[in-house]
Amino acid sequence: MMPFGGMAARLQRDRLKAEGVGQHNNAIKYLNQDYEALKQQCIESGTLFRDPQFPAGPSALGFKELGPHSSKTRGVEWKRPSELVDDPQFIVGGATRTDICQGALGDCWLLAAIGSLTLNEELLHRVVPHGQSFQEDYAGIFHFQIWQFGEWVDVVVDDQLPTKDGELLFVHSAECTEFWSALLEKAYAKLNGCYEALSGGSTTEGFEDFTGGVAEMYDLKRPPRNMGHIIRKALERGSLLGCSIDITSAFDMEAVTFKKLVKGHAYSVTAFRDVNYRGQQEQLIRIRNPWGQVEWTGAWSDGSSEWDNIDPGDREELQLKMEDGEFWMSFRDFMREFSRLEICNLTPDALTKDELSRWHTQVFEGTWRRGSTAGGCRNHPATFWINPQFKIKLLEEDDDPGDDEVACSFLVALMQKHRRRERRVGGDMHTIGFAVYEVPEEAQGSQNVHLKKDFFLRNQSRARSETFINLREVSNQIRLPPGEYIVVPSTFEPHKEADFVLRVFTEKQSDTEELDEEISADLADEEEITEDDIEDGFKNMFQQLAGEDMEISVFELRTILNRVIARHKDLKTDGFSLDSCRNMVNLMDKDGSARLGLVEFQILWNKIRSWLMIFRQHDLDKSGTMSSYEMRMALESAGFKLNNKLHQVVVARYADTDMGVDFDNFVCCLVKLEAMFRFFRSMDPDGTGTAVMNLTEWLLLTMCG
Repeated sequence: MMPFGGMAARLQRDRLKAEGVGQHNNAIKYLNQDYEALKQQCIESGTLFRDPQFPAGPSALGFKELGPHSSKTRGVEWKRPSELVDDPQFIVGGATRTDICQGALGDCWLLAAIGSLTLNEELLHRVVPHGQSFQEDYAGIFHFQIWQFGEWVDVVVDDQLPTKDGELLFVHSAECTEFWSALLEKAYAKLNGCYEALSGGSTTEGFEDFTGGVAEMYDLKRPPRNMGHIIRKALERGSLLGCSIDITSAFDMEAVTFKKLVKGHAYSVTAFRDVNYRGQQEQLIRIRNPWGQVEWTGAWSDGSSEWDNIDPGDREELQLKMEDGEFWMSFRDFMREFSRLEICNLTPDALTKDELSRWHTQVFEGTWRRGSTAGGCRNHPATFWINPQFKIKLLEEDDDPGDDEVACSFLVALMQKHRRRERRVGGDMHTIGFAVYEVPEEAQGSQNVHLKKDFFLRNQSRARSETFINLREVSNQIRLPPGEYIVVPSTFEPHKEADFVLRVFTEKQSDTEELDEEISADLADEEEITEDDIEDGFKNMFQQLAGEDMEISVFELRTILNRVIARHKDLKTDGFSLDSCRNMVNLMDKDGSARLGLVEFQILWNKIRSWLMIFRQHDLDKSGTMSSYEMRMALESAGFKLNNKLHQVVVARYADTDMGVDFDNFVCCLVKLEAMFRFFRSMDPDGTGTAVMNLTEWLLLTMCG
């Protein structure tokens, strides 16, 4: 079962979120480290900060390629900037793209995102707070604000940086006395567990974590007709753009083409301009290589002859610098040479429109848990329905649909959480995607309940993610007629566990909510029977089992139930435990004797027979056990409706390692649920949904349960 501390932590986090904690102006203090308080402690004690949560050493570097026994980490020393240069600076002359040069780490995707960030000073200083310096009140401590899965976190780092032969091992500035970019990379490494966890990725990850925006990806081999317009508008709005060239094999990774473009490498797009070239308009695009070197050598490259044929004023304005990693090329060449473009929309805006239009945003957190909410994709109809489900009500059509069709635009972005941290223990990104279903007209506006298997067997999806892919996020812009729709996010295979964030952006106001059962129990009134109502045969059996005292103890109950259940050869079971028998006695014991009399045993026996019928009905493959998702339906047949979080707890407590539930565990679960519901109702006689109890009552409930 979920540890009590974990549940309490989740409830606490939900409360903080409701109070606005996690917004940019009220960022969460990562690992509870308060930058101002820690800095003040260091100043008062005259010491430089050493981060106990991310100590300088081998574990901060990595686990494999950068692990303790790797040749790449041999000779690494952790040094503060003052040990490397005479007069270290946080930022020199403003943060610029040339402050970010890649080191011995494959995180060009991240550096391309940081490079684009420097083009927007307002955005940059959301991530890199003002007032940090190596001179005034210097204490060896810095902090950065980074968006993580729906909330902003404030990350504290010390300024001990990994070096080799007296030079920074990873990102560094072309201006050797400047250290803001190296410290930002360290903060990002801390968030993800270590530096090596940053190796390899999509620029969209960095884009989103520095803005809280939503990213889109374009295949430049199949571009929209107005690709140039989209890029121009994105740059005008301060969106972040990255591009890359696909590789066809591992040998291609970072291979340099004939004209000095690097395959499988993340570049950032930094400008788009029209110039008059030999009497005609030429579209130019500016690209930056985060290496700070290795530039395009084709047309419009540094020093190429094309620059001699444009207006000198334009040439001066476009600020050509030799071999700084940034270069111009014609838009035609860009479309021919590059394979992929990634755009992070900051508001986000509808990029294909001339006017700015803010989207309406909804953010949901969810989990895929093995056996309860991790159903896999539509290829697995037996389990697909157990995935979390979210309803979108699209009430108003777009202002300018662009064709005769009345439609509503919305964007769905599904992001899996914390998967980079899993690399240290052999994990990585899951393959994820989503499907969108229309709610039948006759069911629209009805109660929001989790849809079952039959619905998905009868209905085709109306839209879906373009592909299931092992990226942190998949997103898709979708246009559908007004109505109600269900979004079902999933991993490709069932039983893959992860937490996720689902973001839904609609052009017009809409209602979005998670579909989940309202917790309830259809508990029959306590049976009113007397000894006269009990058949003689049952009385004789009871007398033989109970002995002279005519009462059944916990130990006798266990012997009886296990003897009976052993006769049912179609049931797989390892028998009832003493603990589960105690729960049964607690549920049925009306006189406080801790033993069952004849009437109490008859009522329990009737319950068990009823539950046996339900168990057999839902053991669809007649294996003698139920799967955890069959159990979900069985609990409902027994009168209990639980939400997703409770199903996760039930599966963790009562299913085996193969996600099977045998009869004795099924009965134990029902006994526990009935006892808890009856106790709650006794504390809430008016049915308000809220119960107040004192410490003694709480301890009695939990100790006896």
